Amino acid sequence: MHYIHAKVFPQAKKEELRKITTDHFEISVREKPERNLANTRVIEILASHFKVSLSKVRIINGHRSTSKLIVIE
Repeated sequence: MHYIHAKVFPQAKKEELRKITTDHFEISVREKPERNLANTRVIEILASHFKVSLSKVRIINGHRSTSKLIVIE
């Protein structure tokens, strides 16, 4: 199990995943922070990056914040 701290930037011009340290990331997504759209896209990006299925990535803390704690199983 890996715990990731992510700073999310919704409504960005381009999507980007920046690794700051081994467990800190900055993630830019195009989606708006409405109706869970940005959170869903963050999960998709991290699942693709770590090559795991979507069900293995969960947001533990920060559902309504730009700072999130995410677990990858």
